Amino acid sequence: MPHDFMPGLAGVPAAKSSISDVDGQRGILEYRGIRIEELCAKSSFLETAYLLLFGHLPTQAEMRQWTEDITLHRRIKFRIVDLMKCLPEHGHPMDVLQAAVAVLGMFYPGRNVKDVDNNYWSAVRLIAKLPTIVAAWARLRRGDDYIPPRDDLGFAENFLYMLTEKVPSPLWTEILDDCLILHAEHTMNASTFTGMVTASTLADPYTVVASSIGALKGPLHGGANEEVVQMLREIGDPSRVRAYLDAKLAKKERIMGFGHRVYKVKDPRATILQGLCERLFMECGMSPLYAVAVEMERVAEEVFKGKGVYPNVDFYSGIIYDKMGIEVDLFTPVFAIARVAGWLAHWLEQLRENKLFRPDQIYAGEHNRPYIPIEQR
Repeated sequence: MPHDFMPGLAGVPAAKSSISDVDGQRGILEYRGIRIEELCAKSSFLETAYLLLFGHLPTQAEMRQWTEDITLHRRIKFRIVDLMKCLPEHGHPMDVLQAAVAVLGMFYPGRNVKDVDNNYWSAVRLIAKLPTIVAAWARLRRGDDYIPPRDDLGFAENFLYMLTEKVPSPLWTEILDDCLILHAEHTMNASTFTGMVTASTLADPYTVVASSIGALKGPLHGGANEEVVQMLREIGDPSRVRAYLDAKLAKKERIMGFGHRVYKVKDPRATILQGLCERLFMECGMSPLYAVAVEMERVAEEVFKGKGVYPNVDFYSGIIYDKMGIEVDLFTPVFAIARVAGWLAHWLEQLRENKLFRPDQIYAGEHNRPYIPIEQR
């Protein structure tokens, strides 16, 4: 049967979903029909996660119970901490996170994905424990003890506390919470698709999330925010932006943090993140990286004029994390802490009318090749 070949499945619908929607021409992103601008202004990450998972904003009672369940499941088994202590201290945090999430599935078996109650608690544990794992590794690799979570602190506040053993300012907490909302979901991206393929086999949710983490790690996906900060540091000064861009384009090399498969205008998440940068700087002082980034966006608009290449979500997020003192290789794990809500939402949606993902291929090899004995080769 003849096929149209679409490299990377570009533009090929793989599922129907009511979780999120992107209008790439107008720069609009909605979660369950609510625009992200409104969620950042009025909601919280935990409330947004509930919306993504269950399709509606929680009532007051539902929100109290949801928050309590997440709070009470933040801690991780001491054996998981012991396992992490055995890993190479130079190991990338995304590798550690992927391993730890897979191990979670051994402590909390969730293989019966037809059990609604079990699925709920699996989702609670994954959302609750990922920040603890990331923060624990940030300290363990330096030889420090991990800091247990505090039940009296909110989600974003607690994560920053576990990193530093200091309760962050309300502004820092609010800004990180908004960052998590912005990273929580984004339609059929590479890591979500990876998780859905895994989910379609009826694998347990820990395996689903572990596979998604593997896809998110790549520099063409979640790992791009690390690359952006390294790029801005390499440029060093706004006066060097034009020469840097010209050199990259002459070599036909990718400019990290620019361009998107869907958006033909500036990514709405980048717009919000830029505003969050400026709010953070009012309290903490300007980041030298930001001045380079702003000039880079200005020059890039001239260079790419009419080509639909604008800053994406990765361009400004790393500047925020860097200013908060979060190490560069933790940027993508922070992304995962947020995106697990989206992955789990798609996992639950996939289970309702599950069909095994089994795409076809176009064979481009030979036929009827004879076997040549080894002595004649």
